[in-house]
Amino acid sequence: MTALKEGDPAPLFELSDQHGNTVRLEDFRGRKLLIYFYPEADTPGCTKQSCDVRDHRRELTGIGVDVVGISPDEPEKQLAFDRKYGLGFPLLADVGHAVADAYGVWKDDADGVRRSSFLVDQGGRIEREWYGVKPLETVPNAVASL
Repeated sequence: MTALKEGDPAPLFELSDQHGNTVRLEDFRGRKLLIYFYPEADTPGCTKQSCDVRDHRRELTGIGVDVVGISPDEPEKQLAFDRKYGLGFPLLADVGHAVADAYGVWKDDADGVRRSSFLVDQGGRIEREWYGVKPLETVPNAVASL
């Protein structure tokens, strides 16, 4: 597992969101992007994490940060998760976990994804990285770094 560090180019991705739209890292050029990886939609920790992002989304947008969540779930499961909790931001389906591998967050065990988050700068480079975060650390880490 290769860990990314500050200044590294953010690995490119092209994934389907919960609505079947293709979302690419390049779509966010010129803005900061908070990417958070979570193991499985609609599980207790992932629900806490995603709802906390939802609850602070206006604050994040206000400081110029877009957000996407990524898990190995199918788009249909992501859509059900979004609808159940009114998340309202892109949840990306990394079904083959290629993006999780590229970001160094895939574990070959029962958990699959090591809960982690990344702040990508306007030019597509890793500004900050947080591996192995607790569900309610994603937003405070990002806000504190800005």
